[in-house]
Amino acid sequence: MTSATPRDLDAIRDEARRVASTVVDPEIPVISIADLGILRDVVVAGDHVEVVITPTYTGCPAMNMIKAEIEQALAEAHLEPVTVRTVLSPAWTTDWITEKGRQQLHDYGIAPPVRGQGRTSLFAVARVACPRCGSHDTTQIAPFGSTACKALWRCDSCLEPFDYFKCH
Repeated sequence: MTSATPRDLDAIRDEARRVASTVVDPEIPVISIADLGILRDVVVAGDHVEVVITPTYTGCPAMNMIKAEIEQALAEAHLEPVTVRTVLSPAWTTDWITEKGRQQLHDYGIAPPVRGQGRTSLFAVARVACPRCGSHDTTQIAPFGSTACKALWRCDSCLEPFDYFKCH
């Protein structure tokens, strides 16, 4: 990038956000980091792009891959130099997942988090609907599923196991 006017900086920021938004979560490859709520901000200062991300939980092993994917995507779009900064406060919450993201989780076979539980409870969930048949006749099998941010559940109607994206 070269020196730019404030108007150009806005366009660069918008393009950098669009490009960063194409990066998907490596653990759930059907949802972008934007729809998951991990992508927090994009700032352009001079010829430098800074992308701000927040992990779904502290120590999430996917963050290194997400950082590398953001850097690669922006480099391929000639939007560099770039810095990816991780911020932990405020803590990520499932309330940041977009409606599109919730639908993508559901379509992939992961029950999206129950809206409104946010940071109040990691394990207590009133009713989780099966993403396959829609039944609320479900049982938690284990508090951790295929990744630490998901719990393993079973539908007692269709008998299929499924992951539930836990509320944070």
